[in-house]
Amino acid sequence: MTSQNQNSYPATGTLADHPRGADSEVLLKGVVIYGEGEPQDVLLRDGVIAEIGSGLSSEGETLDLQGQILLPGLVDMHVHLREPGREDTETIATGSASAAQGGFTAVFTMANTAPVTDNPSIAETVWFKGQNTNLCDVHPVGSISKGLEGKDLTEFGMMADSDAKVRMFSDDGKCVDDPRLMRRAIEYSKGVDVLLAQHCEEPRLTETAVAHEGATSARLGLSGWPRVAEESIVARDAIMARDYGGRLHICHASTEGTVELLKWAKEQDIPLTAEVTPHHLLLTDEKLESYDGVYRVNPPLREQRDVQALRQALIDGVIDCVATDHAPHGSEEKCCEFDRARPGMLGLETSLALIAQIFVLNGDQDWRFVARVMSERPAEITKLPGHGRPIAVGEPANLCVVDTSDEWVAYGEEMASKSRNTPYEGMTMPVRVSTTVLRGKVTCRDGKASV
Repeated sequence: MTSQNQNSYPATGTLADHPRGADSEVLLKGVVIYGEGEPQDVLLRDGVIAEIGSGLSSEGETLDLQGQILLPGLVDMHVHLREPGREDTETIATGSASAAQGGFTAVFTMANTAPVTDNPSIAETVWFKGQNTNLCDVHPVGSISKGLEGKDLTEFGMMADSDAKVRMFSDDGKCVDDPRLMRRAIEYSKGVDVLLAQHCEEPRLTETAVAHEGATSARLGLSGWPRVAEESIVARDAIMARDYGGRLHICHASTEGTVELLKWAKEQDIPLTAEVTPHHLLLTDEKLESYDGVYRVNPPLREQRDVQALRQALIDGVIDCVATDHAPHGSEEKCCEFDRARPGMLGLETSLALIAQIFVLNGDQDWRFVARVMSERPAEITKLPGHGRPIAVGEPANLCVVDTSDEWVAYGEEMASKSRNTPYEGMTMPVRVSTTVLRGKVTCRDGKASV
């Protein structure tokens, strides 16, 4: 079932030419590493951090970034790049550009494509297209069940041993609600050392549901989605992870009760990790008053008490990381009756600014916190080499730079994504990613993706 190569990701950056020596040098001038101390110069050469100091010079490109914050490149465990099948809403190329503009150097794209990423050939196609685009590392996520039908397991071993070296499996968009199938998946995953990411939703409790079950949905006449639909699966799978081992990750945690269950699981040393989205950390179901389909998302926007619990859980480490659940949709899928709108929101280009707004700019947390929840922990959970690493000499040059003096207004039509379904249309963002670097190559310059 296992092989020597299954425990590692494929070599990255091999499909695109990379200059060597002085031609590959990039000097980041005057950056503040993790937002701490005095500005320093950081010299990148041959894809790694070569020097850190003051008054450095370079024969290559110099970027004047005086006073801007230098962080490890961001890692997103949960995006939808829609290719293959829905290239009208996003492609690997446009999604990679969106990721680069958001400060990301690696993303994991979910399996609910058309056809489903449930076999090695589709996974390899996604991988090679991402490498050829060369704006961020695109890692395909394989489906847990064939065709997302929840009946038969996919061949984890074959996808793990393919050229794409698939390291994560998820039926995201659907829950693996059959407990027998989930048990087999957990047991099988241990043999190939892969991560299972569960979309927690008991479908018998959410049939026809489009909004959080509460006062707002009742007042608006929208079918309610109870918290227990999520929490019952979190509890079940935590117990399964306790009894059968494996590595299990909870996608887009959204309720106060889920936080309590995660606390319990971590106290029991159960191998369970979790993510939260920026929109669940900021928005509530009160946004649904407009009946605007842009606010329909799965799981739904909850209430303020859920938002507060999720924020504190992220600070405390009960929730491990932030993931955007970037989900592009065409205008016809959002500009319609609310209960017919497709669930999902754009997230890659706004996520860092929102996390900074919620946690950093009010003084509660620092930039080290941002590095932890948006880069280091996602890389640790996925066992992703070369990303989420310390900013130090000899480390891979996967980095992003944040300009804290550059406010900008979010407009969907100005984003790199092919879709426009941002819930933050017209909202002022307090900081901007000015620069992203992938293995020493500048992939975002002055806030725009650089091919």
